[in-house]
Amino acid sequence: MSDIIKQNLWDIIVLNTSESEAEWLQNRAASSRMDLMTAFVAAPRFLSKKIIFINQDQQFALNAEIPGFSVEGWSLVRLARVWLLTQLDPSDKEDYVKDIETLFDTAEMNELVALYAALPVLSYPDQWLFRATDAVRSNMGFVFDAIALHNPYPEKHFSELAWNQLVLKTIFNDKPIHFIEGLDNRANEKLAMTLSDFAHERWAAGRSVPAQVWRLAGRFMNTTLLADMQHLFDSEQVDDRKAAALACNDSSLAPAHYLLAKYIDLEKSVKSGALAWADLEH
Repeated sequence: MSDIIKQNLWDIIVLNTSESEAEWLQNRAASSRMDLMTAFVAAPRFLSKKIIFINQDQQFALNAEIPGFSVEGWSLVRLARVWLLTQLDPSDKEDYVKDIETLFDTAEMNELVALYAALPVLSYPDQWLFRATDAVRSNMGFVFDAIALHNPYPEKHFSELAWNQLVLKTIFNDKPIHFIEGLDNRANEKLAMTLSDFAHERWAAGRSVPAQVWRLAGRFMNTTLLADMQHLFDSEQVDDRKAAALACNDSSLAPAHYLLAKYIDLEKSVKSGALAWADLEH
């Protein structure tokens, strides 16, 4: 973990705390390991419930160190807890891992949210992989959101299987998949075909499929997915037709472009840039 990210987090904290709150945090940061862990738990008693909003320069500074990492919309308590974790001395791996694991084992929900949000800034990132994949199976919505949404840890460390499970559960939970960091970078054929199977089940039951999921299919277009695109073009839902046009345009497969060419207005919109996946992010 770099000292720069610690300082970046502190700079944001200072702008959002009173003098007494900042002093309390600094005192805890300069104390023993046990006091730091105690402060992690006790933070809500000493800090306000303020929500953090950051400007473009602050976001740029965070992403210069950890691409995709953001504290936008966090509570001050969550931000302070993450910062306190960065103050733990990582030089002794055994002690460091033991301390973090103890916090995981004893955490209530908001503490778990802070711990999972902190994964991108913790030392020994591979050490937390089991915890991270386990969080994907969590039934606690806030915990799942902390690992799945706006968190760059899964993109960097998850296997393809674990990544696909994360994306699928996000869809099953009706969460916005465009909040998943690295969504387009980690798109893969197995996920595209699983989404096709998922869509067929939903359609057979008379249910719809979020149009955005098809952004994960275009690069892996084949005869099965082409048939899905035709189904979408035939849909009465405008977003389905837009998704089909965008997915076909993403494909390098000639038949996909032939299919798109049949829908002149949509083709013009996609080719001109007037229609993009961002238009389906709702």
